[in-house]
Amino acid sequence: MAAVPKTKGSVELAFRTNRGSSFQGLAEEALASKQLAWWRGKVDLILTSPPFPLNRKKRYGNLQGEAYAAWLSEFAPLFKRFLKPTGSIVMEMGNAWEAGLPVMSTLSLRSLLRFLDAGSLHLCQEFIVHNPARLPGPVQWVNVERIRVKDSFTHVWWMSPTARPKADNRQIQKPYSASMIKLLKRRTYNSGARPSDHSIGATSFLRDNGGAIPSNVLEFSNTLSSEPYLDYCRQYGYKPHPARMQSELASFFIRFLTDPDGVVLDPFAGSNTTGAVAERLGRRWVSIEPKDEYVNSSWGRFLSEDQDQFSFAR
Repeated sequence: MAAVPKTKGSVELAFRTNRGSSFQGLAEEALASKQLAWWRGKVDLILTSPPFPLNRKKRYGNLQGEAYAAWLSEFAPLFKRFLKPTGSIVMEMGNAWEAGLPVMSTLSLRSLLRFLDAGSLHLCQEFIVHNPARLPGPVQWVNVERIRVKDSFTHVWWMSPTARPKADNRQIQKPYSASMIKLLKRRTYNSGARPSDHSIGATSFLRDNGGAIPSNVLEFSNTLSSEPYLDYCRQYGYKPHPARMQSELASFFIRFLTDPDGVVLDPFAGSNTTGAVAERLGRRWVSIEPKDEYVNSSWGRFLSEDQDQFSFAR
């Protein structure tokens, strides 16, 4: 499939599915365009992973330093314009290190604070996403000099214009542990005061709610070497996006913060994990990605499921 060069200010529909639309263009231009105007005020969840503020330039593009913080903060009012009053923004941010030094940068934290202030947003909760299979790094400090341990997690920030956005943790319950299953069968519990002085009643934990409430520490590996998206990239000679969001992460927040047929927007779509997971979960979706290679290769996430459901713009 031939690449179609894009010029500044160009926002084009790349393809449609029964539930979603993929647009090609810069996020700041697409969000201000007529093509996406209909979605303003109708989005339940903006789920995205913007380019990280890394010291080393990546193929997908990333700003650095103060320029990054200023760039990211400009999106806050744009995002807010698209949200419903009870909508949420969920943003994954990786860690950064000071150039040439074995010390972590505070740029991502400073950028978050500027983003919150620029959009008058509430920080609903912080999540840690741990990838136990992540390769050791930064290489110089972890592998060569051996003076740091590997950096294996990212932050995910859940924000909203309201302190009480739509959310339901019953939709993301996980299976009970073996010990909890035994407790429910036994119907007895060691009640009373704990070292923290918190008192637990005899029947407080004896109700079967169908699963356990997850914590804000999530663990997902990202080690697949063969999946429909990667197979499609190999078949058509595309380079896979180097910073793909885990499907499990997208599924967690889409189920947690939206209802079936809700609307999910990803303005930094990359390989469009967000759109593909939203489609699978019965949500409507909109994605934005400027790079032709990533837009074209993202088609593989959908074609592998049902080629007949698509309407191609090119």
